[in-house]
Amino acid sequence: MGKQQISYAEAIKQVEEILEKIENEELDVDELSANVKKAADLLKICRAKLHDTEVEIQKILDEMNKEG
Repeated sequence: MGKQQISYAEAIKQVEEILEKIENEELDVDELSANVKKAADLLKICRAKLHDTEVEIQKILDEMNKEG
């Protein structure tokens, strides 16, 4: 999975699906480790996307303040 090739919404959806499986005890020990790692990777992607969005919004607001 490429780091920025998945949308934020899809990453969150996959994390929620993994959490649901964990909560419902649907994963065996072998699957649990792999799924926790996948969830961690997805959360890193989400965090990066949120940070990038925050930076973009701040740039837009800064430009608006300079013009006004």
